[in-house]
Amino acid sequence: MKTVSVNTVELPSSVATPSAEPATPGTSAEFTDALAAAVEKVDALQVGADAEAQKLASGDGNLHETMIALEKADVAMRVAMKVRSKLVEAYNDVMRMTV
Repeated sequence: MKTVSVNTVELPSSVATPSAEPATPGTSAEFTDALAAAVEKVDALQVGADAEAQKLASGDGNLHETMIALEKADVAMRVAMKVRSKLVEAYNDVMRMTV
């Protein structure tokens, strides 16, 4: 039977090690920008789905394209709501922590 030493295990270079440094203001801005971009994408999908529904209602649209646009918008909104719920849950967990 072969013996394996656990003391020689190294992390791959692609794995970042956590640091105890506080978040820099740039990190907060990056998060805010990423969140704003995600909300804008969800909004664009909602507006696109609405436009497709308007075209279909006026007789110019395609039912399949309209349904695809509506489903994309629905899935995007559901994911956004899940992310919002997780963010609120994480915030509440941090606020409940004792120092």
